[in-house]
Amino acid sequence: MLTMTNIKYIRDLFEEKGLSLREIARVTGYNFRTVRKYVDKEDWSQPVVKRVRQTLIDKYKDDIDEWLISDINAPRKQKHSSKRIFNKLKQKYNNEFNISYRTVARYVSLKKKALHQESHGYIPLEHPAGEAQVDFGRAVFVENSIRYEGYYVTMSFPYSNGGYIQLFKGANIECLLQGMKNIFEHMEKVPTCIWFDNDKTIVKKILSNGERKVTDAFARFRMHYRFESNFCNPNSGHEKGHVENKVGYTRRNMLVPIPEFEDIREFNRQLLVQCDEDMQRKHYKKNVPIKTLFDEDKKAMRYIPKSEYEIYRLEKVKADKYGKVNFDNRKYSTGPQYAQRELMIKTDAFTVMIMDEEYNTVQVHKRLYGDQKESMKWGPYLELMSRRPTALKYTGFFRELPQTLQDYLTLCSYEQKKGSLRLLAKMLEQSKLDTAVEAFRFCIERGIKDLDSIWAKYYTMVCTHIQVQDVLPNTKIPSVVPYTVDNTVYDNLLSGGYPICEN
Repeated sequence: MLTMTNIKYIRDLFEEKGLSLREIARVTGYNFRTVRKYVDKEDWSQPVVKRVRQTLIDKYKDDIDEWLISDINAPRKQKHSSKRIFNKLKQKYNNEFNISYRTVARYVSLKKKALHQESHGYIPLEHPAGEAQVDFGRAVFVENSIRYEGYYVTMSFPYSNGGYIQLFKGANIECLLQGMKNIFEHMEKVPTCIWFDNDKTIVKKILSNGERKVTDAFARFRMHYRFESNFCNPNSGHEKGHVENKVGYTRRNMLVPIPEFEDIREFNRQLLVQCDEDMQRKHYKKNVPIKTLFDEDKKAMRYIPKSEYEIYRLEKVKADKYGKVNFDNRKYSTGPQYAQRELMIKTDAFTVMIMDEEYNTVQVHKRLYGDQKESMKWGPYLELMSRRPTALKYTGFFRELPQTLQDYLTLCSYEQKKGSLRLLAKMLEQSKLDTAVEAFRFCIERGIKDLDSIWAKYYTMVCTHIQVQDVLPNTKIPSVVPYTVDNTVYDNLLSGGYPICEN
């Protein structure tokens, strides 16, 4: 199979050099059908395939890279040595750390050489129309009354001074690509070239010749949308100073005061519109509306591909004895039947989908960020416990239930315990655990223990916003003439009756 670099070379020969398919086949030595396949291909989404086994050092590269990058401006005697890094890894990962010092030292040596090589890339002082710069900024926001210390993707256009932002709870590769995709789709165009820094979500390694070895996720995204990428020299963020300024500008003008909303995706759609409106102001130097210059930017850009690109990361995990999986140092529940089994996680910026070995969906969670450490969906566990109520109090699941439910279930009879667990599982299909617990608590405190009453209380809590529509009569109903009651006949009887008529 061809590498992404080889495929890009084929595409460049066709799109940039104008070579025919047969000329490309002759130059590259690849089969004509292979060349045609990659020239015509439009959808570059990553196929769902099992991951290739990684080397042992891969798990620790991010930590090593972070420590070595932080050493660049440190005094010589205060830089990390290979031995120091080896000891820090042992201390951080304890028994999970199982690689030799020689392996660590070899990678540290290669990484230090790469970081200290001089790059000879050309940094243009003036950006032509159609180019963009991208960077992350930090911002606090509140979604559904929960405060997050999040990030926002900023894409700026140096030629016009236009720009867009998209807000996220994290700064991972899924958030970065989703933000860029949202902006592309809003513009219905793709920049010809985008400048980045050397963020580890994109750059796996800085090579000795100044080239970057990028992550596969970024390479596929770049290939799909057909833009070129340039990278700043290490610790040279000023080389993309336009987006650095735009990060500050958008924070001050669009994220102050701290934004509060119910749905981050809807808020992001509003931000795109707000950024459009911001382009009505005049350019700081050219004295014409930014919108006018941005229209020139868009004319120079490429059209967005017709094929939809799906952004996700795929990882293999193993569930623990409770059926929970660990992903990004956070736990997500599946079900007791999946305990100790190997599963797959497919995640984007907002959701975590857990699948079995055949890629069938097992459970779907909202992706956790910040202080959120565990997402628990109790339904599958409650179904199992309802079939084995006698052993309930001896399970780990029971100890993780709220104290209110523990006390209530302990006092229940065998049959009532089974019914209560089934009722709780039914409630969790429609709402969060907190709502179900509140319904139980309300009834327990008032001495109400029958399940029908508990369900009735829960129903009033979750169905308070049902709107009853007026019943409109059929227009074919005939009109009815109003009937007026005449009481004069009864009045005459009460006053003595009618006078006798004489013949």
